[in-house]
Amino acid sequence: MTAGRRHHVPAAGLLLAVALLVAGCGYTLRGTLPAHIKTVAVPVFKNRTSEPAVENSITRAIVEAFSTNGRLRVVRPEDADAILEGEITRYQVDSVAFDASANVRQYRLTVTMNLRFRDVRENKVLYERTGYQERADFRVPAAVSETLVREAAALRTAAVDIGRAVVSSTVERF
Repeated sequence: MTAGRRHHVPAAGLLLAVALLVAGCGYTLRGTLPAHIKTVAVPVFKNRTSEPAVENSITRAIVEAFSTNGRLRVVRPEDADAILEGEITRYQVDSVAFDASANVRQYRLTVTMNLRFRDVRENKVLYERTGYQERADFRVPAAVSETLVREAAALRTAAVDIGRAVVSSTVERF
């Protein structure tokens, strides 16, 4: 090499070298759940809102999402390796679309939660997430009674989305 002249390493070669170094050291970009965690319990979430029974829909959807995910088996708290605890802190319905006469035609349902995933055996918190939100929009006709039916359906839709997102956040982060 001559003075003043730099040697350039192709970016792909440098990236490959870093990947091999990281792999050789036993590191991965995504970890795994601790090996002893095979089961999870999901007690009914606490409802800190004025919306009746919202905790039942959310908890049921999360249990179903764990069951279909297949990475952890859902069991009773006394038999669990880990426990996912939660509380619903906000349930809010907002108007988001109107017709020409200023009547509401679409609402947005937002559910906010706090979550904690605990390793029971080692008595430590694996992750804690506050202020987690999920939303679902729903359209309504002019009848008020239909609005209530649609809101209940939107909660079921949001609960399924929340369940999937919570399970994904729980098991995929490891």
